[in-house]
Amino acid sequence: MIHVMTISPYLYYEDVEGALEWLTRVFGFRERLRVPGAGGRITHAEMDFADSVIMMGHPGPDYKSPKRVGHIFQLQYVTVGDVDTHFRRARDEGATILSEPKDQPYGDRTYAAEDSEGHQWHFAQHLA
Repeated sequence: MIHVMTISPYLYYEDVEGALEWLTRVFGFRERLRVPGAGGRITHAEMDFADSVIMMGHPGPDYKSPKRVGHIFQLQYVTVGDVDTHFRRARDEGATILSEPKDQPYGDRTYAAEDSEGHQWHFAQHLA
């Protein structure tokens, strides 16, 4: 029996509402859920991108974003249909571009960008 499995990143943001707006505008993700906590601050949210779900939340006052800490602990690797078009949108919308589109020896064309709180996103198009 084959089981269908998926994996969804869960990212922490100091400003979940701001992240939702930024990720929609810059990367083209679609908001699907907001869960407000005490005082109306969003404590959990979900976004769609193609067949994937990106979850995010605010873990409380002890959280420090990658930008605040100055270290990156992980990155997100996202496959898109046209990496050059996606790159131009992200660049034109003000994303911090870490690397421009480049063909990789493993058969993908990739670029990398940083979001509003320092999370790294690597977007790829399969070429071979």
